[in-house]
This record gives sequence, structure tokens and C-alpha cells, in this order.
Amino acid sequence: MSEIEAVDVGPDLPGGQDPEQIKARVVWYYFVGGLTQQEIADKLGITRLRVNRIAGQARADGLVHIDVRLPLARCVALEEKLKQRYGLAAVTVVPTVEDDQQRVVGEAAGVMLDPMLREGLGLGVGWGRTLSEALKRINPRKVSRGWVATLMGGLTRGSGMNTFEVSTAFAKLLGAECYYLAVPIYFPSAESRTALLQHYGIAEAYRRAKLVDIALVSCGDLSNRSLLAVTQIVTENTAGLREAGAVGDLLGVFLDEAGRPVDHPLNQRVMALAPDELKAIPNSILASGGAHKAPIVKAILTGGYVKRLVTDEACAERVL
Repeated sequence: MSEIEAVDVGPDLPGGQDPEQIKARVVWYYFVGGLTQQEIADKLGITRLRVNRIAGQARADGLVHIDVRLPLARCVALEEKLKQRYGLAAVTVVPTVEDDQQRVVGEAAGVMLDPMLREGLGLGVGWGRTLSEALKRINPRKVSRGWVATLMGGLTRGSGMNTFEVSTAFAKLLGAECYYLAVPIYFPSAESRTALLQHYGIAEAYRRAKLVDIALVSCGDLSNRSLLAVTQIVTENTAGLREAGAVGDLLGVFLDEAGRPVDHPLNQRVMALAPDELKAIPNSILASGGAHKAPIVKAILTGGYVKRLVTDEACAERVL
């Protein structure tokens, strides 16, 4: 469990009690001690509703991390099957949590990534809430002589999950420089993409993206649950992408069920690391979950583009 930061418990605490100590005790008793909310309320002389608020806010703010040491047999079995079938170096399968799957998968990805970080490395990151959730499980440090690189262009509006925002957060956490592909993810034409790649700053950022030691990426399907799929440029092309056989995207590149980039203009206009370039990176982690993501996750694994996977039971079962 991490340090307990400020959590609002309201003004009506019993006289003489330190609000910060009340917060810490509620979280400790509930998440570590295993007491019920009513037992905690009686013990501390506060209402059960207030206990519920403190515990809920602490979890939502990422202040509580529970380390379960007992292996989940079904998850372990799925991990082994996925490793063997797709030749993966490591797999983490977490239980399916329908309402909060991105957080659960993201935090598990952070657990996988954290011990891999070292001095002098380059870290490439994609976008999305899943990857932003991984930050909660990365220990802050100074990665001397290291850097962070965006692996794809971004959106023209901020969301907290955009490429630039996610990569900046990783760079800040690691005390590293950040190289941005500071362009839209899709260009008006393939020719304009080629022309801008001649710009020394963009060319250097793209070179850094190809040189990273570790890549952390996610993927999207073609439903409205995908960050990319709801952008105007993709929604205008969804029908054509489906006709071309696309099941989803990896770094903005749309793939068919066999993991091959589909023949569609968006794939010629995307500013991102190509799947084959991602395949060449020594260490890569795909973090994505949910049963609806199974077709694109399977396509990526079939293409051999990543070496590690973090997903949930529902997705893993459908992939297999």
C-alpha cells in the first residue's frame, strides 16, 4: 500500500482527532486489516458513509495497491497457453472487471514494465487510458541518459490519454527527455506525410522511436469504445476499413485478422511506427483487455509484433 495522501473526509470528525490519521486508519483497516466498513466506523467514531467515501476515493486516486500473492489458477493457465502458442517472453492475465478493465490491465502493465526500466534506455509509448494507468505502478526514478519517445502522432485535442500527454507523464516520472512526433496521427495525403518526415525535428523524433529499447503499446477495435475509432477521420472511413478486412489498429495502423496492414488510404497517411518496425524493438508490451479487443489482440499476436502481453481473462479466452 502506498503512502496515504489527502482524502477529504468532511468537517464533522470527532473532536480532537487528526483528520490525516483518520484517513490513514480507515484505509489501513479496510484494505489491510480486513475490517468491515461498520466495524471501522464504530472503531473510529465516524459514520459508515464517511468510511465508504474515504475508501472509495483512496482507491479511485490510486493510493491503494493490493499485492495478491496467491496465484489465480485460471489466469496462470491462460498465461502459459498464450506464451506457448505465440512464443511470447511474458504474459500477465488479470481477472475481468467489466467496469474498470482499463485500470486493472494498465496497472498490471506497469508492474511488468517497472523492473525493466534502467539507465540509458529508450522507452517508446503509445496512447490511451490503459497506458496512462500504468504510470501508477512505476516507481519514480532518474533514468540517466535515457529518453522517452512517442511512437505515433497525436490528436489535435487533449484528453489526458493523448500521445503527447501520456509520453510527457512517463518522461516526468523517469526524469528523462521526451521526443515527440508532434504531428497529427493522420495526414491529408501520403505525399504530405513523406514531405514532413524530411523536417529535421520530426525525422529525429521518428529515428528515436525506432531506437527505443522498450515499447509500451495498446490497441483499438473499430467500435465506439476505442479512442481512435471515435475520431472524425476514422468514423468517416469505418465502412471502408471494415470492407478492407480491418479488425482494429496497432499504433494507428489498421490490421486484418491475420495481422497484415490492410490496403486502405489511412494506412498510407498514418504517422506512427510501422508494425514491422515495432517487431524489431527488443522488448515490447501490448496492454489491452476486454472481450471486444480479442480480434485485434489476436491479429497483433499472430503478426508477431510484440513480445509481451498484458490482458484479462475474457480477452485471453477468446484469443485462444
